[in-house]
Amino acid sequence: MAKKCVHKGCGKTYEDENEECVYHSGPPVFHEGQKGWKCCKPRVLTFDEFLEIEPCTKGTHTDVDDTPAPEPAQAPEVPNGTQVNLGSLEESLPTPAPRLPTAQAAPRPPVAEAPPPESEDDDPSLALKEGMTCRRKGCGQTHNGGDREGEKCVHHPGAPIFHEGSKGWSCCKRRVLEFDQFMNIEGCKTKERHLFVGSGKKGKEGGEEKLETVRHDFYQTATSVVASLFLKKIDKSTAVVDFQPTQVDLDLRTTDNKRYQTQLPLFASIDPKESKFRILGTKLEMTLAKADGTSWPVLRSDDKLTGEILQVGRAGRA
Repeated sequence: MAKKCVHKGCGKTYEDENEECVYHSGPPVFHEGQKGWKCCKPRVLTFDEFLEIEPCTKGTHTDVDDTPAPEPAQAPEVPNGTQVNLGSLEESLPTPAPRLPTAQAAPRPPVAEAPPPESEDDDPSLALKEGMTCRRKGCGQTHNGGDREGEKCVHHPGAPIFHEGSKGWSCCKRRVLEFDQFMNIEGCKTKERHLFVGSGKKGKEGGEEKLETVRHDFYQTATSVVASLFLKKIDKSTAVVDFQPTQVDLDLRTTDNKRYQTQLPLFASIDPKESKFRILGTKLEMTLAKADGTSWPVLRSDDKLTGEILQVGRAGRA
């Protein structure tokens, strides 16, 4: 009998108890706007990027959740009878601002509107690949490569809302406290078909969307430059990253039918044999081995020089 794996980041249906499973072994961590997993280092800002963080642990599927619970916050232990001096508290607090009359109170900022409901359907002329995941939030079903008759897509057309500890979706009323409960909130809208590739927009060739540019960032050490190109869902099986002495040839396709193909001109020469790359859920990360130890003020040779002095190595926290 088929079961559904409850490991975080997996969620696949399985029958073989010994089938390999790649998942997150730790609980989710949300802190000061950053999102990630306790079991690995990546931290991102948006919820979509959080869902794309690649699992870091290998094991086997299971229908018993063995993820450790988040550690509760503990108050510091204060011995009984400890005296607290509040004499300087009033002096340390800022002077309270005068209250404005109700009529002069500053207006509240407008509430961000939820994104419009997903209305696109797959273009029947576009080819689907087995293993593609439905693009609608809260669905998560994958294409099995067979007949699409009888499909049912239950999803959330709105945006995730995290507010004062409660979690939910803008499109429905249910609110929960735990992240696991949030991930299990059933979709509130149903469509007869999943959305794997979309309808095909202008600017696409053969149903494939061509990207002219992607956001990039970098830092450097005395011997290397670590560059990140931010592109989600890169297909590892088709990615081409060819290091040349003065440029990097890129051909990156994504599992949601996008393609970024370019020659990246570098500010200075590199050693192609010592350079390497890795593909993460939200980006391509390249470690470019410097050929001569030159300090790079910019990543690309065609980037405008700003005159800023860049620190070598990762910036430390103040």
